[in-house]
Amino acid sequence: MTIRNWFKFFVRAMLIGGLVTGVLGLFIRWDDAFAQYFHAGEWGEFTAAFVFMIVMGFTVSVIAQMGFFAYLTIHQMGVNIFKSLTLWNWVQILLIIIVIADLIIFRFRPGSASSSQLILYLGLLLVLIGTSATVAIIKARLTKKHALISALFFMIVISTLEWLPVLMVRAEGVDSWVTLLLFPILAVNAFQLLALPKYNKQSEIDLAKREERRKARKQQAAQQ
Repeated sequence: MTIRNWFKFFVRAMLIGGLVTGVLGLFIRWDDAFAQYFHAGEWGEFTAAFVFMIVMGFTVSVIAQMGFFAYLTIHQMGVNIFKSLTLWNWVQILLIIIVIADLIIFRFRPGSASSSQLILYLGLLLVLIGTSATVAIIKARLTKKHALISALFFMIVISTLEWLPVLMVRAEGVDSWVTLLLFPILAVNAFQLLALPKYNKQSEIDLAKREERRKARKQQAAQQ
């Protein structure tokens, strides 16, 4: 990917993270972060809280992008180590099952102080799995069928790793952060997974045009 296209990719991913976090933050963290300023008419503080949500989304986006490029390396290493994409896919399926079991047994159940909190966490798990499955199916249809497992692995396992820091926090009011931050992670990761081929293709076109211009300048210099 060329620097120009990578920069576009980076900025659009950041904007998605900021927009999703900012908009959903108004609803999910309304009582915690916005309601008091809204009712008091403190619009400067209200705006500052909204900007903070957007900046938080930018941060989440950067983390998600780091996770994405790390996964691209891991995926290639996995194929090389197991010498077979089929075997690597089975390993990825096993890891997906382990991660989901870990979320339920070691993250959600111990961290749930009530049945309603457990239901919230299980609902978020369904959002994670449902969104991941949808994105993976779309990815497989846009590219190749064998991309399904890899896409599902990325969306579930890597997204969970990016979500894990807030899941490990045990504090009052953390549920709203756990809920909120899942959505920009999924949105940015879905964008990256589905949009990367487009940017790679555009980079190939740009590089070909650059090579043509280089050859044309070389021919002009030779004629002179």
